[in-house]
Amino acid sequence: MKTALKLVFIYYGMQILSAVLLLIPCYIYIWINKLDLALADQMVTSPSLLVSILFMSYYLWKKGYIQTDRRNWSTVSPSYLALTAIVTFSGIWLLDLLMSVLQIPDLLKESFDLMQAGWVGIIAISLLGPILEELLFRGAITKVLLEKYSPFKAIVISGLIFGIFHLNPAQIVGAGLIGLLLAWIYYRTRSLIPCILIHIINNSLSVYLSIHYPDTESLTSLIGKDHTLLITVGSLLLFVGCLFMMYKKTNAQIWKKEEEERR
Repeated sequence: MKTALKLVFIYYGMQILSAVLLLIPCYIYIWINKLDLALADQMVTSPSLLVSILFMSYYLWKKGYIQTDRRNWSTVSPSYLALTAIVTFSGIWLLDLLMSVLQIPDLLKESFDLMQAGWVGIIAISLLGPILEELLFRGAITKVLLEKYSPFKAIVISGLIFGIFHLNPAQIVGAGLIGLLLAWIYYRTRSLIPCILIHIINNSLSVYLSIHYPDTESLTSLIGKDHTLLITVGSLLLFVGCLFMMYKKTNAQIWKKEEEERR
């Protein structure tokens, strides 16, 4: 648990450090050119996110958390990845429906809008961020938890940490539920590839909808209430069915060293 929390706080530290390092030259530039200080947020938000991703990736590599084990980068199977994609899209609909009912305030909407204003932020959120977060939360944190606790306890703790990590009330519940799914998949497969695929699809769809439909609060309001029930039932059946097939296609992995040695 200490290692998991330490890695989370280090990532927070990387984000703060990146913002500070970029704000200093940014303020100097603004002062020299007599520009509005409000421009600082627009100039720094996306680049600082990218820099923090690079810093944290380097840290994980140097400390040995990025594994070269082939199992960690296995696609499992083409059919498993196809099931993963179906679970992702159906799960996104169900989660969006849940969040539209809960109506939790989004305190970081302005920050996300700033990040998505340019290609640097879009790439960081939809591609690089998901890869780093899977290296961190599944490849490092979930792995450490699985080696110490029972699978159930490790998966629950991993999901809670992933949810709370996002800080934004509008994301905590959704991220926590997604974190449970990702931790379970990693436990069953020992592979980051399905987890990265889910994360990229989720973030990319979120960015796409935010850019092209900025005034739309949910998928249900975008598609219309007439089709909500049908899509919800279909999504639920697909989600549960594909999840069951993913379970049947994999075996529980051995994570504790003493169990692996006995085997």
